[in-house]
Amino acid sequence: MSSQPVPFITPEEYLAAERKAELRHQYINGEIFLMPGNTRQHVRIVSNVDTSLNIQLEDSDCEVFPIDMRVRVNPAGDYMYTYPDLSVACGDARFQDDQFDTLLNPKVLIEGLSPSTTAFDRGEKFRLYRQIASLAEYWMIAQDRVHVERHLRQPDGTWRLSEWTSLDDVAPMPSIGAELKLAQVYRRVKFD
Repeated sequence: MSSQPVPFITPEEYLAAERKAELRHQYINGEIFLMPGNTRQHVRIVSNVDTSLNIQLEDSDCEVFPIDMRVRVNPAGDYMYTYPDLSVACGDARFQDDQFDTLLNPKVLIEGLSPSTTAFDRGEKFRLYRQIASLAEYWMIAQDRVHVERHLRQPDGTWRLSEWTSLDDVAPMPSIGAELKLAQVYRRVKFD
């Protein structure tokens, strides 16, 4: 039995279908992938970070967008639509069209890591994210242990990794003038 080739879906076809869909899907270079569900730990961590950032940024020109805000990545030769767990845009947030549901210029992207997405979030997704000109920080937060990673864009365009692994740690977010206190990030999170 031969396998059928996967039909190529254009970005326009994806967006039209996604705006009507009940479940979220990721689009990468013509293919559509169902986004996995989240665990209790993942939801708690993202909620904690969202709350903390919204409080810290309430008097700034930065806006925090939760998981339902789609982000478009369109570097040369690649195309991705995805739903980061949190994204932050500063100044004038730019959107793909008048639906205001696809962000083009995130400054910070945050992903909660799960066993099914960790390799992709660290690999191909980060490769594509790095090509967003506005992106200054990419954060990955583990849900199975205390471990937070920040990739910070340097003036020469390279990325520097910093990691925090203690609940006493405070991780700075220099591009938006905020910080993540790991005790708050992992508040009420129970590890197996």
